[in-house]
Amino acid sequence: MNDVQQLDELLASRLDQARRPVEPCTVVIFGASGDLTSRKLIPALYHLALERLMPRPFRIIGFARRDKTDESWRTELREALDKLSRTQPVKDDVWAEFASSIHYCQADISDASGYEKLKAMVAGFPDEKLRRNLLFYLATSPSQFAEVTAHLSAVGMLQKAEGGATPERVVVEKPFGHDLVSAQQLNGELTRFSHEKQIFRIDHYLGKETVQNILTFRFSNAIFERLWNREAIDHVQITVAEKLGVGSRGGYYEEAGAMRDMLQNHVLQVLALIAMEPPASLEAENVRDEKVKLLKSIRPMTPAQVAENVVRGQYFAGEVEGELRPAYRSEPKVKPNSSVETFVAMRLLIDNWRWSGVPFYLRTGKNLPLSASEVRIQFKPVPSILFNAQHGTRLDANSLTLRLQPNEGMTLRFNGKVPGGATELRPVRMNFSYDTEFGAYTPEAYERLLLEAMAGDATLFIRRDEVEAAWGIVDAIRNAWIGKPLTNREFYGAGTWGPFAADDLVARDGREWKNPQKQK
Repeated sequence: MNDVQQLDELLASRLDQARRPVEPCTVVIFGASGDLTSRKLIPALYHLALERLMPRPFRIIGFARRDKTDESWRTELREALDKLSRTQPVKDDVWAEFASSIHYCQADISDASGYEKLKAMVAGFPDEKLRRNLLFYLATSPSQFAEVTAHLSAVGMLQKAEGGATPERVVVEKPFGHDLVSAQQLNGELTRFSHEKQIFRIDHYLGKETVQNILTFRFSNAIFERLWNREAIDHVQITVAEKLGVGSRGGYYEEAGAMRDMLQNHVLQVLALIAMEPPASLEAENVRDEKVKLLKSIRPMTPAQVAENVVRGQYFAGEVEGELRPAYRSEPKVKPNSSVETFVAMRLLIDNWRWSGVPFYLRTGKNLPLSASEVRIQFKPVPSILFNAQHGTRLDANSLTLRLQPNEGMTLRFNGKVPGGATELRPVRMNFSYDTEFGAYTPEAYERLLLEAMAGDATLFIRRDEVEAAWGIVDAIRNAWIGKPLTNREFYGAGTWGPFAADDLVARDGREWKNPQKQK
């Protein structure tokens, strides 16, 4: 390590001391025999144990209908972990200690006696905190949320805490409804037996290291925060691209579409973090207050304005990296005349002092050339004098790109003189790579989210009014589409960057999309 690196290490500031301690707790996973548990939840909890971040002691209980014993379930989980662990091979000693805290409760979610059985199991744990500090993870369909919480309340395992510390917490997976009305109904059901402070709505995108780093980047670096406004920024582009098509999820996608599947949650969450005002503190409610304020500042659209500012698209047959892909309408369980969107692009305006007049262009889609999520901050061009006046064509404007995945990092683009006798200017890039700089793994999103849920820190989880504000934006757009078939300019070939209509959307403003590039 050289002198500069040693100095940087000394300047490192750790904020973990302010994090709530993770006390001994019991994690109960409902729907434990499902794919989410074996693919994401147990690997995440194992890796927390591997990093010595799990509380001591802890217990994990799987609650599901299938007939299994503790040992048979542990064997299944180990087989899955051997395939899915991000650290290979799985360490036998760590697994043995971890697995000894895993238990299985065989019961049907609708059977009240199963909850009495669960209660008796928890009551048998030796540590009082294991019996009292409970985290209920509902890896079930949203239609079962109310039933599970009602049964837990009936047996006294879930008590509604009106204030202060909440020893029982409920984690729920998306989707949080399919429109504003259903989201409000679902939220009402969840808060019938638990307080809003006890509900942790999980969106795995918020657990990504690079998404969390947006606030750090913005509010710990004065040179950029001073430019983060309408005076310096021309526009912002947020792209969440997926290389895969719909595939076997056709039945789900016919109900959801790209708007509900990706934009309502992931993309709007990233927008909120990029554009929100500085919170009063890093406390969960202060951060979430500012995100809600931002979402409520997005200018609402009439049906006519939706037609001007929002584009939907659907892929037809094409080729992605040499692989032939079928058209969406040819995918399993998809209607042959479906107008469901596999691509969405939109232009949003934020009506507040910081962002007045700055357009935000958002897009997400399936069967695009590559999988990538990034935010591009496009700064305003320099005046048409000096170098810009002599450039012939418009001098390249500065930009800052935040790469959320893959190849996580940042790129600052600015102009420099090419060495030589002629005065030749060319855009150059200053790159920051997480892997190169820190030489460390990027933990899976569920690891951080589960750790925060066990600690009772809701900063990375979505609040009720946040969910409902996002649905209000999406519903207005979806309602404007009712009864309107796709036009020819809204279809795009698999392996392209979307329909021509999306290019038209930004071209009307004299701009163009900046597509993510493969990193070398």
